[in-house]
Amino acid sequence: MGKHQADIFSGSPRMEVGEAMELTVQSLIAHGAEHDHWAVAWSGGKDSTTTLTLIIALIESGDIKRPKTLTVFYADTRQELPPLYIAALQIMAKLRKLGIDLQVVRAPLDKRFLVYILGRGVPPPNNNTLRWCTRQIKVDPMTAALEQRLNELDGTALMITGVRQGESAIRDRRIEMSCSKDGAECGQGWYQKLLPDAKGINGRLATLAPILHWRVCLVWDWLKIYAPMARYGGWNTEALADAYGGDEAEEVNARTGCTGCPLTEKDTALDTILSSPEWAYLAPLKGLKPIYRELRLPQNRLRKAGVEILKSGKEAANPQRMGPLTLDARQNALTRILAIQDQVNADAMRLGREPIDIINSEEEARIRELIAANTWPDGWSGDEPTADTPMDIEYGNGVVQPLLFGAHHP
Repeated sequence: MGKHQADIFSGSPRMEVGEAMELTVQSLIAHGAEHDHWAVAWSGGKDSTTTLTLIIALIESGDIKRPKTLTVFYADTRQELPPLYIAALQIMAKLRKLGIDLQVVRAPLDKRFLVYILGRGVPPPNNNTLRWCTRQIKVDPMTAALEQRLNELDGTALMITGVRQGESAIRDRRIEMSCSKDGAECGQGWYQKLLPDAKGINGRLATLAPILHWRVCLVWDWLKIYAPMARYGGWNTEALADAYGGDEAEEVNARTGCTGCPLTEKDTALDTILSSPEWAYLAPLKGLKPIYRELRLPQNRLRKAGVEILKSGKEAANPQRMGPLTLDARQNALTRILAIQDQVNADAMRLGREPIDIINSEEEARIRELIAANTWPDGWSGDEPTADTPMDIEYGNGVVQPLLFGAHHP
């Protein structure tokens, strides 16, 4: 421990928090010294924000040694819930004042969530065969940003994440299998010495989850009590904690997702936010999920008319599959989403609150440009029939099952 240990840990109302912080320090001391360069993957959520602000507090207090370089990568998916994004903007402003190297990571314009859907015509993601969103708007851009940063540095780097046990049962099982790798002891964080070349970063990046052992109640304590204190950096994290539902957040183990996420049955996170009078003006955002669901319907999509031959020369396994969104469906959805945005922003202006941009001006212009250019996903021309058009069923072996009812089967 550094010489300032007593300063940063003494007087903690809950010894549990101090103990958790001490284990985090031990984790960073044990593994951080092996790498000159550190990077923090920050999503703006409660766990990654706790990790980020705690690490900077520990560096400023001298409890852990400052690395040669420290880079914070903020994953801006353009789909964050507005209160969390607003809180992230405030934290980013403080990071810049502290001289922290901050990189805002976004997907390329044409691959952003709504540009990809409304401009290119790819249907909203689903949990079965088309879950493309997380990889495309978060994972791939972060990997590319890390690779670029590593190419600027010598040696290896340590990527610090906010992964915690208890966040996900599936993730916990993966952690349980991996936490003993490279001699890391339980309680010293989940450390993976070097990620494989398959990650696109040439085996030069290790990962560490220094708050792996933190329970959610300790995360809330840090955000609401400790981080805002001057001695821990004076971070404006109370607003972030409140965005999860205030005092009730701990009870419901609040989690967040994208605004109007198409992959969930209910907008639990958004509903929690809207339960606060402070954020009630965001209620029109509840209209996003119905739009995404409608876009998946057959009348809003095209369908292959028969057996499809792929570029490889092989027949597609799913003939007459449903495909991209029609131009009319895209234009209609764009109009409706912009109307939701305008309604929220009119109330925001009236109340003196921050405006939102579900679709910003650059994205809107690109969507309109792609629609005007008659843009379709690879393998589609736009001449295919709409998916609700009655047609004979054609199988890959050449067998055709005629419609039992239809214009040519009276």
